[in-house]
Amino acid sequence: MSTRRTAAPVRVTPEGLGWEPSGRWVRGRTKGVTVVDSRHPVLVWEPGVPVPLYAFPREEVRADLLRPAQHPRTGTHTGSRIFYDLRVDGEWLENAAWTFPAADLAGHLAFEWSARTGRGLDHWYEEEEEIFVHPRDPYKRVDALPSGRHVLVEIDGTVVADTRHPVLLFETGLPTRYYIPREDVRLDLLRSTSHSTACPYKGTAEYWSWRGGADIPADIVWSYPEPLAAVAAVKGLLAFYNEAVDITVDGERLARPDTHFGAALSARSADRAP
Repeated sequence: MSTRRTAAPVRVTPEGLGWEPSGRWVRGRTKGVTVVDSRHPVLVWEPGVPVPLYAFPREEVRADLLRPAQHPRTGTHTGSRIFYDLRVDGEWLENAAWTFPAADLAGHLAFEWSARTGRGLDHWYEEEEEIFVHPRDPYKRVDALPSGRHVLVEIDGTVVADTRHPVLLFETGLPTRYYIPREDVRLDLLRSTSHSTACPYKGTAEYWSWRGGADIPADIVWSYPEPLAAVAAVKGLLAFYNEAVDITVDGERLARPDTHFGAALSARSADRAP
């Protein structure tokens, strides 16, 4: 007779922090120095923040490289009271680490990820795989499925993509993204940009902007030239932000979704305006 094991539910502290132990071996490095080497990390979800972070037992952290922060970032990270500066290669990185006030997480330290906040540790690994931006959420799923749907993309009334061979990417909590073969995209209507982003689920993306004169946000098209293995089907294909273009699937015009990406596109365009 076998016994089926079920995962323990995420625990929630009185401060509203969700947390659960992770079985992954996690390491964090910066400037070639391993600051975190933990086989007992804890995943933590802060209230109102859609992605998790890691906290680590203090004994699995190079605490000798830390000092109480000279200018603590009060009011951040769910009431955290104690922040630490990190010294690596003769340089102090301010507010690189902190503790949570929750009793459940006593004795644990969390660290900033430079790819997400612009400060902190810049290389992270789960087992032997490098991960980017933030830990992958065990409750989030990403599926890239080849499809026979007819997908039409228009910008300001101009057809820029028309395909019957898309790859549909389904990601928990986000609108479906439609990845289109390059031969089915009017690349002459787009220009490549220097913008790039990293995603812990898909990899590093490159971007294009619309060449037309309409008031269209910059960087509305992207592609993963070397995606992570889990979404290999989107390699080299182009996707358009549903928030900024008109997409028709099998004859049905999709409503533009309201997401934080739409706000970010508008803000980025405003920053680049003359």
